[in-house]
Amino acid sequence: MTDGLIAPHGGELIINMAAEAERAALEEKAKSLPTITVGSRQLADLEMLANGAYSPLGGFMGQADYLSVVKEMHLSNGLPWTVPITLPITPEQAEAIKTDSQVALVNAEGELQAVMTVTEKYGYDKHLEAREVYRTEEEAHPGVKNVYQQADVLLGGPVRVVRLQNQAFAKYRYTPTQSRALFAERGWKRVVGFQTRNPVHRAHEYIQKCALETVDGLYLHPLVGDTKGDDIPADVRMRCYEVLFENYYPANRVILGVLPAAMRYAGPREAVFHALMRKNYGCSHFIVGRDHAGVGNYYGTYDAQHIFTNFDPAKLGITPMAFEHAFFCRVCNSMASTKTCPHGNDQHVVLSGTKVRQMLRAGECPPPEFSRPEVAKVLVEAMRQPVSQ
Repeated sequence: MTDGLIAPHGGELIINMAAEAERAALEEKAKSLPTITVGSRQLADLEMLANGAYSPLGGFMGQADYLSVVKEMHLSNGLPWTVPITLPITPEQAEAIKTDSQVALVNAEGELQAVMTVTEKYGYDKHLEAREVYRTEEEAHPGVKNVYQQADVLLGGPVRVVRLQNQAFAKYRYTPTQSRALFAERGWKRVVGFQTRNPVHRAHEYIQKCALETVDGLYLHPLVGDTKGDDIPADVRMRCYEVLFENYYPANRVILGVLPAAMRYAGPREAVFHALMRKNYGCSHFIVGRDHAGVGNYYGTYDAQHIFTNFDPAKLGITPMAFEHAFFCRVCNSMASTKTCPHGNDQHVVLSGTKVRQMLRAGECPPPEFSRPEVAKVLVEAMRQPVSQ
C-alpha cells in the first residue's frame, strides 16, 4: 500500500456498494425480480459486504467456501476466514429461484437493500456448523440457537448493495476506506484495533494503553450490530466511550469508530473474524482479550488467543496482541496483571459483569479502581431510565 498501511485481506478492498447510476438501474430491475426478505443479521452483513469490511468476499458464501470455512477455518482459496457469511432461505423459496438468476433482497418493510446474483443453492448441516464454529450443539448458546432457527437452504452469490438499512452513529460509522484515510492523514502505519461490545472499564483501558505504547495509534472500534438482550445498549456504550476519550486518552493518538456487524458469540473463531475485519479497516495489530466474543462457559479462558497459532502469520496478515487478565491491585496501587503483580487475589479489584449490573441497578457506582467515575455516571443514569416496551 502506498500509504504504508497494512494491505486489506486478499490484497484489495472489495467494495460491493453500487454507485449512483448503477443503483438506479438495479432499483428499476428489482421491480421484476423475486424478493427475499432478510433479517437484521443479513442486513448487517450486507453493509459489511458493501463497504469492504468483509473483503475478499463479494457476496454470500457458496458451498465450497462455506464448507471450507466451517471445517478448515479458511476460504476455499486458502485465505484464513473463520465465520460463515450465509443467506438462509426456505426450501419453498429455493424451488422458485433458479441458479444464475437474480433476486431482490428487501428489509421487513419491503425496501430494496441489494440485488443478488444466485450462483448456488445448497443444503447444510446445522449441527456440523454448531459443533465446528461454536464448539457446542447446545441451543442455550445464542449463536447455535440462531443457526438452528435459520431456514434450511443457503443461497450463494455476489451482491450489489443499493441501500444501507441503519445508519445510527453516523459520525463514527467510518468505512474501511474512510478509516484508512484517517490513519494515513495522521501518518499512522502501525494501528492497533480494539473490539468491544461492553463499556470500557479500567482493565480494558490498561491493555489499550499498554498496546498504544508500541504503535502509532489506537482504533477503538465497538460493535454496534445485534447483541444479546442483556448486553448494554449501543447508545449507552457510545456515551461511555465519548466521556472516556474526552478525559483519559490523547486525542491525537486515538480514533473512535463503530463496527456495524452483528455478534455471533463464536468465541475463538470470532476473535479471528474480528481481527480480519480490523485488518480491512487498516489495523496492523489487534488486541485479543482472555475471553474474546465468549458467552457462558463454552470456551477456555485463553482459547481466543491460542487459536491464532493455527494460522500462517503471513496469510493472516494482522498481528494479534494477547494480554493477561488485568485488574487493580490495592498493594501495587495500580493496574496490573498476573505477569506484573506478585500479590494474591484478595488484593485485586475484580468485578463480574453480573455484579456490576446489580450495582448499577441499585444506583451504586462501581469503585474507581474498576470504572472511571465519568463512565460509571453514564451507566448509572442509563440504568435508571425506564425500559421502553
